[in-house]
Amino acid sequence: MSSLAKNYNRRKISFKKGKGSFLYSTNGKKYLDFIQGIAVNSLGHSNLYLVRELKKQAQKVWHVSNAFIIPEGERLAKRLTQKTFADYVIFQNSGAEATEAAIKVARRYFYSIGKKNKNRIICIKNSFHGRTIATINASGSKKMTEGFGPKVAGFDHFNFGDHNKLKKLINKNTAAVMVETILGEGGIKVIPDWCLKDLRKLCNKKKILLILDEVQCGIGRTGKFFAFEHSKIKPDIVPIAKGIGSGFPIGAVLMTKKVASGMVPGTHGSTFGGNPLAMSVGNAVMDQIFKKGFLKNVNTKSKYFHNELKKIKNNYPKLIKEIRGKGLLIGIKLNFDQTKFIKSLEKNNLLTIRAAENVIRILPPLNVKKSEINLALKIINKVCKEYK
Repeated sequence: MSSLAKNYNRRKISFKKGKGSFLYSTNGKKYLDFIQGIAVNSLGHSNLYLVRELKKQAQKVWHVSNAFIIPEGERLAKRLTQKTFADYVIFQNSGAEATEAAIKVARRYFYSIGKKNKNRIICIKNSFHGRTIATINASGSKKMTEGFGPKVAGFDHFNFGDHNKLKKLINKNTAAVMVETILGEGGIKVIPDWCLKDLRKLCNKKKILLILDEVQCGIGRTGKFFAFEHSKIKPDIVPIAKGIGSGFPIGAVLMTKKVASGMVPGTHGSTFGGNPLAMSVGNAVMDQIFKKGFLKNVNTKSKYFHNELKKIKNNYPKLIKEIRGKGLLIGIKLNFDQTKFIKSLEKNNLLTIRAAENVIRILPPLNVKKSEINLALKIINKVCKEYK
C-alpha cells in the first residue's frame, strides 16, 4: 500500500527506463510516450547530450546559495535574453513558481513607481497558471480553488474570447493582463495572432503590463522559441518552465528592463532556483534547440502531423470534432468524454493525456521522428475504427 497522499489519480503503470520517444514499463511493455511528462521532456527520455552535461556538472558542484555568483546561471540568463524580448531573468524551480514570480514582478513594478493601488491582474476564467494559492485564484477555476479559501484577492476574470468583458474589467487598479498564449489544461485553445496583437495594443493604450504564460507552449514547442513570436509582438513578462529543463526542474520569469526595475535585493528569492545542476541542463537544452534546422524540423513534422490528424478527423466526424493546437502542442477534441478513448490508446501502447473540453493532448518530444508520428497515427486510426 502506497504511503503517498491520494492527490493524484495515478495510472497503474510504472517505468524502468525511457529512450527518446519511448517508455519501457516494469512489466515489459513498450509505450510510445506522447505525454513526455506533460510537455516537459522537450528532447525525449535519456537524451545522451543532456545526460553527459548533467554528469559533468554533478562532478563539479551541485548547489550553492544565490548569495554567490553562479556562472552557469549567468550564462543561461544571457542566452535567454539574447534570444528573446527579455532583458532580465529570475530563475525558479517550476512553472507555478515562475507564474507566481510574474505576478510579484508586475505588482512590484507599479509599487516601485508610486502606483500602489495598481495591483489587480486580469486572467481568462478556467485557465491554468499553477497550483499555488495565488495561481489557482489567478486561474479562476471553482474546482481548483474549492476548499482552499479564503479567496485570494487581486484577480479578475473574463471568458475565453470575450473581448468586451476584458475591456470592461480594466480600471484604475489594473496592473496587468495575464493569459496563456495557448491554453493547455483548458483544452489546447490557441489565442489567435490578431488577438494577441490587439491585446498588446490594448495594454499599451491602458498603460498596463502584458504577461504571457508560456510554461507549456514555450521553448520550441510551436516551432518558434516562444509561441507568441508567431504574432510578432513583445510581452512585458513571460513565465517559463517545462521544456527549458527537458525533465530537470527549472522555471524562470523573463522580463523587460522597465518592469525588472522594481525587483531590488530582498524582493524575491528561491533556495534552489538557478542552482548549477539545473542551469547546466538548461544550457544543454538551449544548445540543442538552437542548433541549425532544429526549429525548422519541428515546424515540418508538426505540419505533417496536423494534416494527417485532420484526415483521420474527416474519416470519423462522429468521433472527432476538431484538431487543435500549434506545432507539437496538439489537441484532439472528441464529441464525447475522452476517458475511454485515452485508455484504448494506452492499450495499443500510445500514451496521451486529457485536457478540458473532451480534448486529448498529444505532446511528443520536439525531436520526435517521422516514423514515430506515423506509428501514433496508425494507433489513433485503429482506435477510431474500434469506435465506428
